[in-house]
Amino acid sequence: MAIVLTTLEGVPGKEIIEHYGIVQGSTVRAKNVGRDIAAGLKNIIGGELKGYTELLNEARQESIDRMVLQAKQLNANAIINVRFATSSVAQGAAELFVYGTAVRVR
Repeated sequence: MAIVLTTLEGVPGKEIIEHYGIVQGSTVRAKNVGRDIAAGLKNIIGGELKGYTELLNEARQESIDRMVLQAKQLNANAIINVRFATSSVAQGAAELFVYGTAVRVR
């Protein structure tokens, strides 16, 4: 079953028929030495820090997957008001957190 994700307060063209409450997903990721070395070199010459971009993309997807799994367990078919947050949890490690409201739409 596909889950609709949206940052809106509802799903356009759909009616919310059931609210299941807040669902969330998170992951904590740490930088690694290989990415740090490459990032240090890029800081000197400039450009995108691709190692960190990949790390954040992976963390974002893992967090979304965990949130969607929680919504599916509630029998939701959409998550509205999706938001992301980050926080530092230790030197060199950060949490990526995603949350929203699980609903059933028709």
